[in-house]
Amino acid sequence: MTIRLTIRLTIRLTVAQALVRFLAAQYTERDGARQRLIAATWGVFGHGNVAGIGQALVEEAESMPFHQGRNEQAMVHAAVGYARQSNRLSAHAVTTSIGPGATNLVTGAALATINHLPVLLLPGDTFATRPADPVLQQLQLPYAGDVSVNDCLRPVSRYFDRIGRPEALIPAALAAVRVLADPVETGAVTLSLPQDVQAEAYDWPAEFFAERVWRVRRPSPDEDELDAAVAAIGRATRPLIVAGGGVRYSGAEEALHDFAALTGIPVAFTQAGKGVLPHGHPQDVGGIGHTGTAVADHLARTADVVIGVGTRWTDFTTASGTLFGHPSVRFVNLNIAAFDSHKMAALPLVADAREGLEQLHSLLEPHHVAAHYVHEYAEERLRWQTRVDAAYAVPDEDARPTQAQVLGVLDTLVDGSDILINAAGSLPGDLHKLWRTRSTDQYHVEYGYSCMGYEIPAAIGVLLAAPGRPVWALVGDGTYLMNPTEIVTAVQERLPLRLIVLQNHGYASIGGLSEAVGAERYGTDYRHRDAAGGFTGAPLPVDLGANAASLGMCVLRPRTVRDLREALAEARIATVPTCVYVETETADTVSGPPPAQAWWDVPVAATSTRPSAVKAREEYDRHVTARRRHL
Repeated sequence: MTIRLTIRLTIRLTVAQALVRFLAAQYTERDGARQRLIAATWGVFGHGNVAGIGQALVEEAESMPFHQGRNEQAMVHAAVGYARQSNRLSAHAVTTSIGPGATNLVTGAALATINHLPVLLLPGDTFATRPADPVLQQLQLPYAGDVSVNDCLRPVSRYFDRIGRPEALIPAALAAVRVLADPVETGAVTLSLPQDVQAEAYDWPAEFFAERVWRVRRPSPDEDELDAAVAAIGRATRPLIVAGGGVRYSGAEEALHDFAALTGIPVAFTQAGKGVLPHGHPQDVGGIGHTGTAVADHLARTADVVIGVGTRWTDFTTASGTLFGHPSVRFVNLNIAAFDSHKMAALPLVADAREGLEQLHSLLEPHHVAAHYVHEYAEERLRWQTRVDAAYAVPDEDARPTQAQVLGVLDTLVDGSDILINAAGSLPGDLHKLWRTRSTDQYHVEYGYSCMGYEIPAAIGVLLAAPGRPVWALVGDGTYLMNPTEIVTAVQERLPLRLIVLQNHGYASIGGLSEAVGAERYGTDYRHRDAAGGFTGAPLPVDLGANAASLGMCVLRPRTVRDLREALAEARIATVPTCVYVETETADTVSGPPPAQAWWDVPVAATSTRPSAVKAREEYDRHVTARRRHL
């Protein structure tokens, strides 16, 4: 009788050390290109992670780069900016203490999950062994002893697990990275780490730390779904493509270019999709929906077949269900996620965007829309560009610039290497309608969550993913006040962040919306309050430029359009974090951006004694009758 002994090699590490070493060995691969899945870790340390993950990052410093953040939400935004610039193929981890450090992650996690962008969250948690109950910052619930504040992250995470014992890390870590690397499932992933478990030692199988490659799939469309899509597109007389962020994340820009050129079908873009065709492409008709162009929205209203490629069909894209007005309009949705491909009662085409477009291309090769349709949208494109030129025009170089003129001046300075980042306020609408993209990744507007305070930290993430490229964070004063803290991180890491702060002394976007719905701009201005609760007097004496300077930025203060040209040119070649702080003109004497070309549903008070609200409700009732459910 022969007895065979198998000797299994183990490595003794703490749970935190094992997790960091494991993450450093994970890779994604698509089309033969390989990259680190978790390229770095962000952290703000406190009790709950300093002695566990913090010590592990020191131990594994050679294999896991570290970035020091100032605000937990901002760290997630920076990680998301990095992931988007990396086309979701590489991501960052974020570690926090327990208590407020962990709950500060929730907004960033929601943003990541809504936008389908990967980020790994590693919040500390209270003791698994409960030696003292409660510990500092512990949530106590009389009905549940196993709940902590980290459970707030469950609904905004694509995967959540609490590591209550060392050996539980192995299946949890594998599940976490699987979700992060999956183009359908990806979003925020949370591994909740009790502080005592983090520091506990365990004998880990050596193969847990071996390099592991997660191949990013490119699924092909089902033949029957493909045949149905081809038949629908082939019958269309006024087809329209709506391109979303899925085009970018698939790397399908060239496939879309070829498909549009072959068929002559015009292409409109969501906020996430804008730029996948560069400005000037013959089929580019601009942004679609509430913040879209007149030409794209006109084509949407008259389209008989709408081909959605990598879009989630949000309310801004559909104008709250009022945009697609053709009585027999039919949708074809090419999307890697079956959930999104079935929206709008569409013919689903569940596939990778590049694979699906290439197969549609081959089957529709002899097909081209009628010449009169091409002539129609080409003429409308030219008319829209005339409106853009008017918004950008500067009749007086020595006047204070409008917001649109700031964009126009920037437009004259950038090339395809520049990247613009924005998320909230009135800028997303202006950018969607006006901006002329030079490259497929120049336009970075986060509009799934439209989170104020995203721009500055996200720009840092983009700078880390695209070193050497000019990266601009565009913010209003309201957004700046939400989250300026990562300026310090940019200074610490010597990242040449270019920040444009537009000072208009209030929440200009929500103020305009407030006026439109009969709320009379209440609570949206930055001025002193009077006895009746209204606003009076000059704007508050707030100097955000001085604030940016106090955090370490070089600050330029242009007062005129002429000054602005010089300041933006200086900022573009700067090698240190630089802020252009500009007071914008809001007077009616200068041309502004074109108004919204489609509706957006914000319910108005059904009863009111205020004439403004009564009038707004009448306008609301007129628009809401056009809402349509596509069935």
